[in-house]
Amino acid sequence: MQESLRQQFYRITLRLRELDATLADPQVAEDMNRYRKLTREHAEINALVERFTQYEQRESDYACAVQLLADPEMAEMARDEVDSARVDLERLHGELQTALLPRDPDDARNAFVEVRAGTGGDESALFAADLVRMYLRFAERQGWRVEVLSESISDLGGYKDCVLRVEGAEVYAQLKFESGGHRVQRIPTTEAQGRIHTSACTVAVLPEADSDAAHGLTLNPAELRIDTFRASGAGGQHVNKTDSAIRITHLPTGIVAECQDDRSQHRNKAKAMAVLAARLKEKERSERTAKEAATRKGLIGSGDRSDRIRTYHFPQGRLTDHRINLHLHKLQSVLDGDLGEVIAALRAARAAQQLAALEGSG
Repeated sequence: MQESLRQQFYRITLRLRELDATLADPQVAEDMNRYRKLTREHAEINALVERFTQYEQRESDYACAVQLLADPEMAEMARDEVDSARVDLERLHGELQTALLPRDPDDARNAFVEVRAGTGGDESALFAADLVRMYLRFAERQGWRVEVLSESISDLGGYKDCVLRVEGAEVYAQLKFESGGHRVQRIPTTEAQGRIHTSACTVAVLPEADSDAAHGLTLNPAELRIDTFRASGAGGQHVNKTDSAIRITHLPTGIVAECQDDRSQHRNKAKAMAVLAARLKEKERSERTAKEAATRKGLIGSGDRSDRIRTYHFPQGRLTDHRINLHLHKLQSVLDGDLGEVIAALRAARAAQQLAALEGSG
């Protein structure tokens, strides 16, 4: 292990001792927000320190076994221990390096998933509906809760656009790599001559901002235009007769958010404000990383949503993720919500990129 890496773990061990002392103070528990924050940090660091302790123990075992190789009577047993310790050290070293990789502070947040039809007309709208269904099925598998905040249905029953709010554990961490251009190649049901058509949709995944000051973002009421309108689509007589749907426009940027899924105008307004805050926060994030994105295109999550990130090729039953050159011949399974393999591969590729950067800086 590099000395710089070892020193980081020594500092983390000292931080754990500080947290032990702080959490032992009865007054800390009086501030529940601070107490929860400290206990979460303690749990994360404690697991890391335990793993580092195992690493140091196996280092000691390895050193002792190497010394015993010189003893003819102990040599065979010592060789077995050397091999075993070497395997454990490699595994633990990899786990410790991965644990030090920088985490996206938004990973634990809920997320808004926006799916919009692009080029391809009605076929694009139908594909957008397929994508929405895929995310709904995947969320169901994860035990997440989903709300449809707004939707615009096409003539053939697809989606011109649809906005979902997804709530659950590590939602943004798993879905953030879905942002980008999704291309489909298939024979539309309306195609009489059996020709393959290509169409596309865009997906944007935004972390939900904190309710308090929208995660550091202050919205000036004077810069907002709030319109009410009657919700479209299913919803019963009440929705058709009441202007309960809300559309909020942020005048300086022109960014718009709307919500029409609730009968309460007040609740729709609160949800639309949350979507608006997430979009403004994403705009700030994109602007901060614009210079970096211009000089090097990241393996994952470059922020350029015009990029084609994935192709769904129906005639061959193949899904291709172009960012990591992943090819899966299980297209229908993925569209039925079996996204786990795709997301795991993307997260692993991102971790490998971060690890390479960490080793380079060490």
